[in-house]
Amino acid sequence: MNTGQMLITMGAMFLLSMIILSVNSGYSRNSAIILDSKFDILAVSLATSIIEDANGLAFDANTVGSGNIVLTPSQLSTLGHGSGEYYVSRDSNNFNDFDDYHGLQVTYNDSTLESAVFNIWCNVGYISDSNPDVFVSSKTWYKKLDVFLASESMTDTIKMSTVMSYFYYR
Repeated sequence: MNTGQMLITMGAMFLLSMIILSVNSGYSRNSAIILDSKFDILAVSLATSIIEDANGLAFDANTVGSGNIVLTPSQLSTLGHGSGEYYVSRDSNNFNDFDDYHGLQVTYNDSTLESAVFNIWCNVGYISDSNPDVFVSSKTWYKKLDVFLASESMTDTIKMSTVMSYFYYR
């Protein structure tokens, strides 16, 4: 083999190496994106589960049960869970009203993905109908639940919110 053929062979090997490196880099990026998407989907599912659980409860501790009616916002209880109410897991809690989720902080380990450890925290507050993004200090007929989820395996923190209103018709 002469020098020209040797240079062409070396150039072809270099090009082949660059193509293989580029393809492997692309696979690596795609795998990371797919894994990020799996974590995000799982986080959104967890937040949705908490929101659905909260929306299935009474508006306030003073409205639990069919005969309990609140006529003015001042009759509403304070935010947070009462004594004897606890949250152990998504499947094991005895919350009875929407604002029991206020101040909740839990860690959730998912067994379907490695390193899927989620830190979940919730805030519940009263809001006004004119500005639902800001919590107000006075009691109103509207409560908002913000659910936050973060994980060391995720790049962003997921935030989902829901609003519950209380209406009484005579």
